[in-house]
Amino acid sequence: KIIMKRGHSEVEEKGQNSGQKGKDAESPQPTATVKKARVDAKGEGGELDLSLYSRQYYVLGMDTMKRLLATNVLVCGALGLGCEIAKNLILAGVRSLTVHDDTPVMIADLSSQFYLTESDVGRSRAATCVPKLAELNPYVSVHVHTGALDEATLSRFQVVVLTNNTSLQEMIRINTICHANNIVFVVAETRGVFGYIFTDFGNDWTVVDPTGEETQKHIVTSISQENPAVVTVHDDTRMGFESGDHVIFAEVEGMTEVNNATPVPIQVKGPYSFTIERDTKDFAAYSGGGIVQQVKMPKKLSFKPLQASIAEPGEFLLTDFAKFGRAEQLHAAFQGLYAFQEKNGGALPEVGNTQQAQEVVDSAKAWNATSKTPVEVDEGLVRKLAAFSRGDLNPLAAFFGGVAAQEVLKISGKFHPIHQWLYFDAVECLPEFESVSWDDHKPINTRYDNQIAVFGKTFQDTLGRLKYFLCGAGALGCEFLKNFALMGVAAGAGGKVYVTDMDTIEKSNLNRQFLFRDYDIGKMKSIAAAEAVLKINPAFTVQPYEIAVQEEKFDANFWLGLDGVCNALDNIVARRFVDSQCVLYGKSLLESGTLGTKANTQVVIPYLTESYSASSDPPEQTIPMCTLRNFPSKIEHTIEWGRDLFGGYFKNTPEDVNSYLKDPDYIAKLRKNGNTATVKATLQKIVERLDTGPEMTFANCLAWARLKFQEHFFDDISQLIYNFPEDHTTDTGTKFWSGPKRFPTPIVFDSNNTLHMDFIIAASTLLANTYNIQPLTSSMSEVREILANVIVPEFVPKTVKINTDEKSDKPQEKEEEDEDENVTIDRLISRLRPRENLAEHNWTMTPLNFEKDDDSNFHVAFITAMSNLRAANYRIQEADLQETKRIAGKIIPAIATTTAMITGLVCIELYKLAQGRRRLEDYKNAFVNLALPFCTFSEPLAPKKVSGSEEEGFRTYPAEGWTEWDRLDVKDPAVRTVGDVIAHLRALGVV
Repeated sequence: KIIMKRGHSEVEEKGQNSGQKGKDAESPQPTATVKKARVDAKGEGGELDLSLYSRQYYVLGMDTMKRLLATNVLVCGALGLGCEIAKNLILAGVRSLTVHDDTPVMIADLSSQFYLTESDVGRSRAATCVPKLAELNPYVSVHVHTGALDEATLSRFQVVVLTNNTSLQEMIRINTICHANNIVFVVAETRGVFGYIFTDFGNDWTVVDPTGEETQKHIVTSISQENPAVVTVHDDTRMGFESGDHVIFAEVEGMTEVNNATPVPIQVKGPYSFTIERDTKDFAAYSGGGIVQQVKMPKKLSFKPLQASIAEPGEFLLTDFAKFGRAEQLHAAFQGLYAFQEKNGGALPEVGNTQQAQEVVDSAKAWNATSKTPVEVDEGLVRKLAAFSRGDLNPLAAFFGGVAAQEVLKISGKFHPIHQWLYFDAVECLPEFESVSWDDHKPINTRYDNQIAVFGKTFQDTLGRLKYFLCGAGALGCEFLKNFALMGVAAGAGGKVYVTDMDTIEKSNLNRQFLFRDYDIGKMKSIAAAEAVLKINPAFTVQPYEIAVQEEKFDANFWLGLDGVCNALDNIVARRFVDSQCVLYGKSLLESGTLGTKANTQVVIPYLTESYSASSDPPEQTIPMCTLRNFPSKIEHTIEWGRDLFGGYFKNTPEDVNSYLKDPDYIAKLRKNGNTATVKATLQKIVERLDTGPEMTFANCLAWARLKFQEHFFDDISQLIYNFPEDHTTDTGTKFWSGPKRFPTPIVFDSNNTLHMDFIIAASTLLANTYNIQPLTSSMSEVREILANVIVPEFVPKTVKINTDEKSDKPQEKEEEDEDENVTIDRLISRLRPRENLAEHNWTMTPLNFEKDDDSNFHVAFITAMSNLRAANYRIQEADLQETKRIAGKIIPAIATTTAMITGLVCIELYKLAQGRRRLEDYKNAFVNLALPFCTFSEPLAPKKVSGSEEEGFRTYPAEGWTEWDRLDVKDPAVRTVGDVIAHLRALGVV
């Protein structure tokens, strides 16, 4: 049988009870590729299901995923923040998660806790939400802990997370135990629009990969003989190294002393050069070749216990340069709040109680007076923290829940932990403190009371009336729907959220699109998400659609009736379309996106900020055709080549065959629309397929695969070497095989080589699928016998011109043709099998659409084998099946922590939009990288103003200039003709 493992086939030949004595009669089955979803991923906690975790795998990597399988986490506190952290960790796939919170549910808890309902009031928070948390991931054990947290209990966990605590002394006690027992300790706290995170990873923590970025690799063009030595690299791409990085060298010719040496630090000198801290004066002279690669170096960190770190916090993680020094202020403010709680049995100041707020201010100032690093306490800031501290906001819980959960995932040593404090506030969205009507902020026994405590009942009603268009119901969309429902958006009279998404639910979605379950697979995302979110808040009003944002259903009346738009899209075209509609109809837009641990937000406000489309990312780099065809230097090149051949062999050619069979005028249309080279190549492929037609057997498929192996990995390479021998030079006298051009070696087929057989089995199986015949009907020994009997033509060099121009898309062209191309085309047409001959068999081919997420279909297995064989031709490091899948399938790495975090920041901006704020400085765009960690906020850019020069015959209206938002609406019914419009504009002074 054939077992696909690590992208190769392990061949086992065993006799089976099938009546064929002495023969290994079991048919080869693609069980290996099916199992590939879980192989190589076993940790202490069990087996990793890559069909579920595939997108997260590309963020965390296998080592981290394995470590999570052995990680037991305790989360204390089951309000919104604790539930967010628990949700994200369960989706990530920790071994077990235990929730500790004996507090009875109160109606106000529903402001931020999405797994509590009104019927749960009075029950234990933890016991109530744990069954729903357990539904998120069948591979994670979810438990409830009741009672005290003593050392014996805490020692069962590798990570302890405390949330929204009532006693600083209890936090210090638990941290002391954790620190002494090397248990990772995280505190996450939100109070109103304020919050912080504290981490303690112990005295001796090693970060093995601080950034999580792929290591950079470049082609060496020179190394000087001096101290320090200067290294230059090829200028095909800008160098990604930074000063302080460590690098290693390989394949350097001449100065071989640098090869495979210990990593050496560098100093960047220019876009394509750097120095290495190594004396090369006595080394042999560099003569050519070489690869230099970045090496991740371990980083040692030491963390203070909580009590010591409170007294001497060190450097805070800066998030907003407009709030420089704010972290120090909040550090003192929270100490004042904890002091108040210690005096009042854990209670927080009452909303609007000025006396209690002043007590917090006094306590903060008293603590600051004894601090080793005192600051000038901002009494107004402390007073706001105290006055709104009973508020519990979902957006803050989502933001801190994502960040804190990501800190827990750093237990593997991948990514840099927060060291040790992160403070955050969103005071911009608070009402004017001096004019607050505190009666409007008092609890009224509703699920929104903890939000009303911050913004008031009047504003809560405003949120309920909102009409919003949510574009997308995937990972971001699920989080937005949850946030909207908890905030009470569209949960009042006249409010409604319209959500549209054209996709259906797949298993890989369940890892981060938390509204979906196994039983939802195959359903439309928008419908399933709408049904699920109503369980969070039955008062939420949502209308799902299954159509594109460009559909006519969303007409002018639809857009004009909206209060705003929120994007949760995964492609630029749709984003720009939605943005254009927002500009056209004057609607605000909340934009966000994620890429692994990175995320960003942008708020677009009519007339106040630039639009989403006003700026754009640089275009994606493309690989030149000559590089793909003949001169690959990176594994990305060989994977893209394999992906192209998959499309040509198994999709395009079968489609061409079917077009010929179904359309009598196909040949005429082909000759009319294509150039002669394209027509000839297409006809050659059609003739080849029709020659076998319905008589095709799997043995023929195996023979085809064997000949394709010979063509791609021996003949084509031999032809390339014939044209350009190893010592070939260019017209300028330089070596042809230098820089990114790597001299190749032909591969001789070996049926005992697992990679060679990977290609044969995958290619023959896919071809059989296109012919609608049963693949893999032979045992492996029979497969080898068939392959041994294939007549493989001996390679004979041809007179071929091989394109070496990176800017040209022309294919290889023969310099000498035996006959005119049109004659060749006519000859091929005459060889086409008559349609009537095939019609009696009712025969057509089945084109294969590339499907990356089904490991049993051999699609990725084929590309992996193609790519790695070509990599072997050119001495390029191979890639396994998962890495090939990522590159060939253009998979965007994704993880639930980043998604939850960024939607929290977006919804903070929604608060401001709903308040009608018109000051640019009140709004924040964000860029976050949870791996580093890095978090920064900036004001949105104002729209660019355009004005004309009257000297050049232009007059600007308005005089100060116009922006993309400006328009002239002529509403006078008397204006009907062009002349009327001109007269109207003259009256305005425009012309």
